[in-house]
Amino acid sequence: MKITAIEPVGAFSGRNFLFVKVTTDEGIVGWGESGLSSRELAVVGALEHFADFLVGQDPMRIGRIWQEVYRSQYFEGGRVLTAALSAIDIALHDIKGKALGVPVYELLGGKQRDKVPAFASTAIEPGERMIEQAQELVELGWQCFRLSPAQHYTKDVYDPRESIAETARWLIRARDVLGSAPVIGIDYHHRLSVAEAASFCQRMPPATLDFLEEPIRDETPAAYRALRQMTDVPFAIGEEFSSKWQALPFIEEGLTQFMRLDICNIGGFTEAMKVAGWCEAHYVDLMPHNPLGPVCTAASVHLGAAVANFGWLECRDTPAEACGFDAPHLFPVRAELDGAFYVVPDRPGLGVEVDEAALRNASAKAMSGPPRLRRPDGSVTNW
Repeated sequence: MKITAIEPVGAFSGRNFLFVKVTTDEGIVGWGESGLSSRELAVVGALEHFADFLVGQDPMRIGRIWQEVYRSQYFEGGRVLTAALSAIDIALHDIKGKALGVPVYELLGGKQRDKVPAFASTAIEPGERMIEQAQELVELGWQCFRLSPAQHYTKDVYDPRESIAETARWLIRARDVLGSAPVIGIDYHHRLSVAEAASFCQRMPPATLDFLEEPIRDETPAAYRALRQMTDVPFAIGEEFSSKWQALPFIEEGLTQFMRLDICNIGGFTEAMKVAGWCEAHYVDLMPHNPLGPVCTAASVHLGAAVANFGWLECRDTPAEACGFDAPHLFPVRAELDGAFYVVPDRPGLGVEVDEAALRNASAKAMSGPPRLRRPDGSVTNW
């Protein structure tokens, strides 16, 4: 069997998506997905470079292909290149599973769990309605969820100090109402400084938060070392990581307690399994980042089924929130929720089916980026 084509397929369904179709000379097709949201055109360029030498190769040699894609350039890694590599790697696992007639999790060592636990997010600004929404999730069986931080931006102006004051106040209230049983986290989307993140944590009584996700950017592990000394709130970090090397200090130095790897950015199954093993050695559970489409979700479910150290998979298609891929007819067969769990599919490959004609009709009309935020003084801040 040989690869005959690698084709990016962009789509817009509530947000940008970039899927990758890998075709073989035996008619078996694999689908992957890139996780570098809002920079899809850059990933398309990388895919074109890789297709030049991957067409004609054996798609079953996944590990070798991973190494050739990663090591065949002088400038190693980087999020654009590994987002493209991730999509290819996921598609090759889809092909191999279909060729062998087995689900992808069988290629990863077999199924360790029958269903994959998921976490939900509220979709309302902090306030009484946010707490009511969390109560509704609890009643529906969700045991882990993220509450909403106060956005505090009008158009493109964001004030982190105003946000942390109001968010902390409502988190205290939420914990009081919801009780001690639910696992409660919050995602600050790396918008804070070390001082702001420490101040935020220090405003709340112990045990208010079970995890704080991405409070600051990850470029400097030393900044997380400093923050780690200022608070005992568990961190959930890793959605920006593009390799095991980038994850290394956060795992080995105890800088994260939940690994938020994104299988569509980290390097696909090949790299995700290596990071998972490293995490297991340090008693760190995976909590995969999954705000994308059905291919990412299916790949993450197979990963979650195959590893021992797993916490929860992000789910953006819940009774409280539907901000992810909102066109189910494009992928008529995909990973399905059963309450607060994803059912592990037993179909060959990823277990997704694509209505390709409909998908191409939903092709992205404009690969727009996220808001470009500034502080009240006019300086640029993080989205």
